[in-house]
Amino acid sequence: MRLSQRIFRLTRAFCTPVFLCAVSVALASCTTPGGGTSGLGDETGALNQDPNAVKVALLLPSSGPGNASQVAQALRQAGELALFDFNKPNIALIPKDTGGSAGGARAAAQEAVNEGAELIIGPLFAAEVRAVAPIAQQNGIPVIAFSTDRNVAGNGVYLLSFLADADVGRVASYAMSRGKKNFAVLIPQSAYGQVAESAFAKTVARGGGRTVVRATYSGGRSGMVSPVQQITNAIRGGQQIDALFLPAGSDELPQLAPLLASNGIASDKVQFLGTGQWDYPGVGSQQALIGGWYAAPDPKGWSRFAGRYQRTYGSTPPRIASLAYDAVSLAISLSKNPPGQRYTYAQLTRSTGFSGVDGLFRLRPDGTAERGLAILQVQPSGARVIQGAPRSFSQNQSYNAGN
Repeated sequence: MRLSQRIFRLTRAFCTPVFLCAVSVALASCTTPGGGTSGLGDETGALNQDPNAVKVALLLPSSGPGNASQVAQALRQAGELALFDFNKPNIALIPKDTGGSAGGARAAAQEAVNEGAELIIGPLFAAEVRAVAPIAQQNGIPVIAFSTDRNVAGNGVYLLSFLADADVGRVASYAMSRGKKNFAVLIPQSAYGQVAESAFAKTVARGGGRTVVRATYSGGRSGMVSPVQQITNAIRGGQQIDALFLPAGSDELPQLAPLLASNGIASDKVQFLGTGQWDYPGVGSQQALIGGWYAAPDPKGWSRFAGRYQRTYGSTPPRIASLAYDAVSLAISLSKNPPGQRYTYAQLTRSTGFSGVDGLFRLRPDGTAERGLAILQVQPSGARVIQGAPRSFSQNQSYNAGN
């Protein structure tokens, strides 16, 4: 599982962590972390007993319901892996169990403050982040959280997660740089669909493009037939359509792609544009999607990280694990600064950003993360990079401007 709607569904936390109990699909294509090395310490002890070490709290739902505890274990192990890779840095990583609830997160944050934490990494759910934020703000401690609900970002809370619209502007800009100006959009009737469509429309308008036809769908195949026919009629009616935007994932594409193909619509005739939801192993099994473009991190970084995780813990990490690794790596890199200058606003939002498992990223003043993404093209065997991820944020701005 890569940057798909699964991560969006998992970490947005839309009200309650009980969501994980009902939506096991959030981890459907991830091996449950288990076996192998369990960690460096218990859930209350610091993972470095040096009294002079820089204290960083890691707030996770280790006793949370459903799959929450499994995700928490993977995030913790990924954070520990960063400690291994940096060869015992002067960081005391202090795990705190939130229980997956706002009250538990609030108590964990207060404990972290009392123990001298200079930075809080986590929590996972939006409700937890809301509970932690006032305590952190009152004590001048920044928070790097994993929720994808942008409403909890800002005022010292930074979201390292991939937001639902992070990749949309990149693929739309790339398409326009290749001469695609007239678009059709086929949008799921969901929160994700709304966010993705809004981001796409803004990028297209900024680049001088236009949306020629728009259709939405709900439910399974039966709910897709009429919207697909609407797109088909527009194309057969002679409307100029250069590309079709499909913000769908592994749940919808296996039903959507054959419908499009049966109507004579495939990416070799109208350029298909996807989102990070397309970044799953079986995407190339849908013939109609071959040749389609989408934005995602260069897969090499994840492959290297997943291999190290597998060798260390004996299990395959869930896709979200890279966020914990990068958060701890960021904490380590800034811990070398003098006291009082480590996790300041200026340091966290520095314009050059940081390099992580998934490539270049930086924290914006509004608390969201900007990332440098590659453009991938669907192939029968999966996907290949056709434009590499930027190596600097000046290059990233150029890419997003369609250059």
